[in-house]
Amino acid sequence: MESVLQRFLRYVSFETQSDESSETCPSTESQKLLGQALVEEMLCMGIADAHMDSNGYVYGTVPGDPSLPTIGLIAHMDTAPACSGTNIRPKVVVYDGTDICLNADLGIFLRGSEYEGLGRHVGKHLVVTDGTTLLGADDKAGIAEILTAAELLLKSGTRHATLKISFTPDEEIGRGADLFDVEKFGADYAYTADGGTLGEIEYENFNAAGAKAEFRGLSIHPGAAKNKMVNAQLLAMEFNSLLPVQQRPEHAEGYEGFIMLDSMSGEIESATLHYIIRDHDITKFREKKAVMNAAADFINAKYGAGTVSLSIRDSYFNMKEKIEPVMFIVDRAKRAMELAGMVPNTVPIRGGTDGARLSFMGLPCPNLCTGGANFHGRFEYIPVEDMEQCVQMLVNILTMA
Repeated sequence: MESVLQRFLRYVSFETQSDESSETCPSTESQKLLGQALVEEMLCMGIADAHMDSNGYVYGTVPGDPSLPTIGLIAHMDTAPACSGTNIRPKVVVYDGTDICLNADLGIFLRGSEYEGLGRHVGKHLVVTDGTTLLGADDKAGIAEILTAAELLLKSGTRHATLKISFTPDEEIGRGADLFDVEKFGADYAYTADGGTLGEIEYENFNAAGAKAEFRGLSIHPGAAKNKMVNAQLLAMEFNSLLPVQQRPEHAEGYEGFIMLDSMSGEIESATLHYIIRDHDITKFREKKAVMNAAADFINAKYGAGTVSLSIRDSYFNMKEKIEPVMFIVDRAKRAMELAGMVPNTVPIRGGTDGARLSFMGLPCPNLCTGGANFHGRFEYIPVEDMEQCVQMLVNILTMA
């Protein structure tokens, strides 16, 4: 039987970054290469119905005791486009509490002084990068943990719930649940294995929206511009100055939301600002959208109707309202964690998850830890021992009465 580490190291050799500019599903064909490899592995393990659909979603079933609930485990195959995922070179180091040299040639170190969570892992085997790419533990650790747990169930003969497995594409660009077939999946409830620190369980996430503000200016030769030129770039700057500084992400934590300027482009005649809006509290979320609308109204009143066009589009909502009526699934996960030697810690997700979308699609789906840290960057790492505990947590979820 393969270890969770062996699986993980094999999966990260696949380049699977998603691409937000693509209009296909999956957004990159490379995700299907991993998907097909996972199907072949699942078939060899004895998961007879393992398959990948035309959109790159992988499904499979480990039959269990029909008197127990049917439980789903879900992870995503893509890695974030924020950092290179090409030619990942992982290595395993025993962490002794000193700085870890990731790349001697480039002088890149993973330092405890910069990442204080490292101090919890002295004596553990850490999988790290070479400092030039992300690692891909988000979420190939989740995939490795799910399939290792599935193989343990298949080999042990222990009484367990029916397990429904799915590996999805494009989670990192917010599309992981777009074409997920909840009815075909057939689980009573599910968990995404897509979290971080050992013991964390998440069932509260941001309400989220994206906003685009488009500004219309008028270009006049600067030598004759007095009282005529309207610089769209300056209009955009004025608009942004109307938004509350204290509601930027660099001033927020915990349950606090934010309005973040995500990107900008422009010239004199036109300029565009893209924002993301986040808040756990639905009332405060609506208030943030109202603040942006008020800023647009001010600009249009000052410079003329149509100077700025603001569009706001909701992305996903806080799954808390869908999980609270079925809190027993959170309690089940907490008991499974305790049996695996973890201390359960409920934390709010300062972001989104496929589980949020799936919960609103009728599949209650909290998020569970996988053990990794520093996702989406060159200093990503994951302790092998924590992955092994996460495997036991998943087995416990499926074998508890």
